[in-house]
Amino acid sequence: MELCTASISTSAHRSHLSTFNRPLPYHQYASSRSWVSKRRRQSSLYVMNAASTRVLPSSRGIGQPAQTKGAAVRNQKNSALEQLDIERGVCIPFRKYSPEMVRNKVLGSSGSVLSLASRGVEIIWKLGFYWSSLVYDYLVGRDEEIVPFRARQLRNLLCDLGPSFIKAGQVLANRPDIIREDYMSELCILQDDVPPFANQVAFSIIEEELGQPLEQLFSKISSETIAAASLGQVYRATLRETGEDVAIKVQRPGIEPIIYRDLFLFRTLASFLNGISLQKLGCNAELIVDEFGEKLLEELDYTLEARNIEDFIVNFKNDPTVKIPLVYTKFSGSRVLVMEWIDGIRCTDPQAIKAAGIDVEGFLTVGVSAALRQLLEFGLFHGDPHPGNVFAMRDGRIAYVDFGNVAVLSQQNKEILIDAVVHAVNEDYAEMANDFTRLGFLASGTDVSPIIPALESIWQNSAGKGLADFNFRSVTGKFNQLVYNYPIRIPERFSLVIRSLLTQEGICFTLEPDFKFLEVAYPYIANRLLTDPNPALRERLIQVLFKDGLFQWKRLENLIVLAKENVNKMSTNPALISNSLQTVASQKMEKKLDLTDTIKDGARLFLIDSAIRRQLIMAFTEDSKLHVEELADVYRLVEDQIDIPSVALEVLQDLPSVARDFMLSWSDSVLSDRQN
Repeated sequence: MELCTASISTSAHRSHLSTFNRPLPYHQYASSRSWVSKRRRQSSLYVMNAASTRVLPSSRGIGQPAQTKGAAVRNQKNSALEQLDIERGVCIPFRKYSPEMVRNKVLGSSGSVLSLASRGVEIIWKLGFYWSSLVYDYLVGRDEEIVPFRARQLRNLLCDLGPSFIKAGQVLANRPDIIREDYMSELCILQDDVPPFANQVAFSIIEEELGQPLEQLFSKISSETIAAASLGQVYRATLRETGEDVAIKVQRPGIEPIIYRDLFLFRTLASFLNGISLQKLGCNAELIVDEFGEKLLEELDYTLEARNIEDFIVNFKNDPTVKIPLVYTKFSGSRVLVMEWIDGIRCTDPQAIKAAGIDVEGFLTVGVSAALRQLLEFGLFHGDPHPGNVFAMRDGRIAYVDFGNVAVLSQQNKEILIDAVVHAVNEDYAEMANDFTRLGFLASGTDVSPIIPALESIWQNSAGKGLADFNFRSVTGKFNQLVYNYPIRIPERFSLVIRSLLTQEGICFTLEPDFKFLEVAYPYIANRLLTDPNPALRERLIQVLFKDGLFQWKRLENLIVLAKENVNKMSTNPALISNSLQTVASQKMEKKLDLTDTIKDGARLFLIDSAIRRQLIMAFTEDSKLHVEELADVYRLVEDQIDIPSVALEVLQDLPSVARDFMLSWSDSVLSDRQN
């Protein structure tokens, strides 16, 4: 089981926390070093091609990218980490991981040659014996019938090989591009539970890290661990100076050199597998190891986890339905993390949640909305929200713990995900396939035509069942087959997205078997499309409302209905109503669908953008008739949501800037016509 902690902090001081691993937009890094103070990772990132330096795939049914030999050579000169930065649209000036740093750290330690040799022999012997078993199964013709046994054998083997392999197995459990689905199912239950190390060792680490005797910091501490995992273990304690209950996360002693040694061996092995990886995935095996190593070393540094928690607190500061534990930074370091104790009910215990009188449907609605906000609004999301890391508070709020594994999506990635949703709604499967390339699933320039029919089949079979029967697990199962049959690589951050959605859907089904995930997700997305001030989302809204050049009146009505439903569900949620902390933040929860900015932007676009103006005029006059009745239907849907005088006043106040933009647009068009 993943390390389950309840988290941390009343102190806002961050003076001793590392600031060197923050993602930085490329265009900012070149001109400024002010990135250190920019705490919010959801800021706009430089838009780049998602896979502009990917290496060419060669088989499994997809055509070769049309690149020159010189371009291919230049691509191969790029390091794997540079490729990852370009895919993500960010630059990390100072990173926890690099192949050179790992190599220097391992080879520079005393006795490194002997340690590497003995560990290498152990790994080769155990994995080689397992591989020879698979070969034997194939030769005698029983390779399919014995798969369940071999999958269990692999899971046990990874546990025996230690923490690095346990973590690797958990990653493989979400990588259908690398491993078969039946093996993935077995690795999904890979347990991270290991025997705890001695209390005295843990207490010595706390004292060494914090520089004070244990009894001066805590008035009491549990004699037994609350949870023990491959990288660390957790105790419950009480702060002496405040009397607050906290969770103390302590790193396992001697774990860092073990991780570095295994990463060095992983990458050495990967260099021999590049040919296979290029053929199967369209990228070097070293790139996959670098993705894994980067995340693993981030988990080892508890100062980064503390910063993750603080970022989540900032993101959800105005959301009274979500609880993020505080972090006590002055009692924390790179190997010790002291966090606020969460007194909630784990989602592994649905009976206790119901017995506590918590509105299950309201709680799940809060959870789905919080997950979607992390993914599409903040671009910073919890990478491991399994039931042990998610708590139900007794007032209906949702609480998250264990922020060692988080993932970041750039603004570019978020917009492409919205594009993919729009293209799915419009049944534009060719553009959906291109979205895969832009997100880094496929090499730039790859012929996507063989994938288009498969995507169409997957989406129509799933969406055709309606919201009642739609679930991510069935779609993911079909998608896994597609990924395994084509040279598609799932970038690490998106494997976390998939795992996060599947896990949270699983929690929903555990607590409420009839819960409809998309009945909450669709209204949220509709609300975002209609009300988000981001100009990029305004463009996506236009794409949704027009199909084959025709305005989709019914689709607009459905969006408004769904968005109103989202606002109503959240504003009447028991977690909001029963929350005793009715602060200013809670007052900000919308009671109505606020379309003011959408109407203002629509008016601006109508006046400035001739193409949009032409489309809208045609929408009102399609089929040689005025669509007054459709317009009246739309107005009836929003009349109780809009304060017409206030909106009209805001539009009038915005007229000077609209007039200025109109004149600039008109002058640009005149100059352009004269140049032509």
